[in-house]
Amino acid sequence: MQKPTLHTCISPALLHQYQLSNSIVVIIDVFRATSTIAAVLKNGAKCIIPVDEVAKAIDISKKIRAIAAGERDGQIAEGLQHGNSPLEYSKEFIGGKTLVLTTTNGTKLLQMALDNNADTIITGSFPNLSSVCNYLLAQNKNVVLGCAGWKDRFNIEDTLFAGAVINRIKENFTIHCDSSLMADILYEQNKHDLMGFAPKLTHYHRLVDRFGLIDDIRFCLTPDSADVLVVYEDGKLLSKFS
Repeated sequence: MQKPTLHTCISPALLHQYQLSNSIVVIIDVFRATSTIAAVLKNGAKCIIPVDEVAKAIDISKKIRAIAAGERDGQIAEGLQHGNSPLEYSKEFIGGKTLVLTTTNGTKLLQMALDNNADTIITGSFPNLSSVCNYLLAQNKNVVLGCAGWKDRFNIEDTLFAGAVINRIKENFTIHCDSSLMADILYEQNKHDLMGFAPKLTHYHRLVDRFGLIDDIRFCLTPDSADVLVVYEDGKLLSKFS
């Protein structure tokens, strides 16, 4: 039996190079969108509506009485009261509610995947690593690991997570993809001390040096700290506990 294929797209600017219509696309934005998405749904939110613009988030939230949230360049976006921190959304605050979320990179990539006819979309981060891997193994379909990067530029943390996924599931896939090989090597070299590796990352310094968000970083690099499968269906991100 032929194994499904796995590819890693290291930047949204390269997404058009990949065949998405017959693939599961994993949206990866470790610092912090997909980590926050996992935390929000793990803590009992009804759903998350991802959008690509702040104005759209505000408009939709008013119409359906939801919470509008998001960031631009690491800070709470102008016009919003809530940001993109996974630690901001406790069970007491978010339980049973709908969140309308917009971020600099992650929600943009999700929209691009939709525009490129992705067959199935899930979101991935270290907090829900096991659920992502278990789902990909169970589905036995082609996979594209989509890294959100930073404004179309490569970043390490998203590729590091892609490597964590590959490290666990590679025996079940056909992988002829140098970016996947790079991701696997990167993770293998650093998997025993992700927090020790983190200060080398550019986005770490954006978030920690400027905004003091070290606790966010720690959460975002902790495997299975919000282990829920997040699936995009009919305009919403929903939790499917594995």
